[in-house]
Amino acid sequence: MRFRVLLCLALFLTTTLLSARAGEGTDGWTIAHQTADVTVFTRPHEGSSIRECKAVGIIDAEPIVVKRVLDDTADYPQFMPYVIETRTLAHTTDGHVGYQRISPPIVGDRDYTVRVRCESKACAGGMSYCNRWEAANELGPAEIKGVTRVKITRGSWLLEPCAGGRTRATYTIYSDSGGGIPNFLLNSANKTAIPKLFEAVRKQCKLPKYEGKP
Repeated sequence: MRFRVLLCLALFLTTTLLSARAGEGTDGWTIAHQTADVTVFTRPHEGSSIRECKAVGIIDAEPIVVKRVLDDTADYPQFMPYVIETRTLAHTTDGHVGYQRISPPIVGDRDYTVRVRCESKACAGGMSYCNRWEAANELGPAEIKGVTRVKITRGSWLLEPCAGGRTRATYTIYSDSGGGIPNFLLNSANKTAIPKLFEAVRKQCKLPKYEGKP
């Protein structure tokens, strides 16, 4: 009898731990990497061996401050990992069209144009903000010799208020950087690149220029 009780307890704990690692609900997310500051989830993407990524972390600044940092694309080369060039090509009624060139290590330069849509709404504790983007290379400059054009990229930043004037930030990304890079390397790189991204945004939020803007 005691053995059966212990076996049932072990099965219960195992099931509980597996459920906890499943991420959030039944959306297929599983934990791929976790630190004290951010949790990175991944899940399969239909028709591709490249996995979708989602990261959730707390940023010690109000959502509006984090949004100002994310909207300051002109300064991305100064603080965003691997970004070396940005240009705003057009302003739209709900966002903008922008060009970016990145220079990650080993794989070489990449570039892309994206269409960014911005949303905001009242919620418990204040206002939440969401910036969504997707590739729109047809709206940007022509391809450059020696720079790989990223054809597939889409994602979002969701910024929600939480206790203490902080932000619960959720970042999602699905991107194929092209150029013949093995997919297992792309999937692995996100585990280290995304925490660096959160670290960069947190650091930038501390700058006085993002406080008190209209």
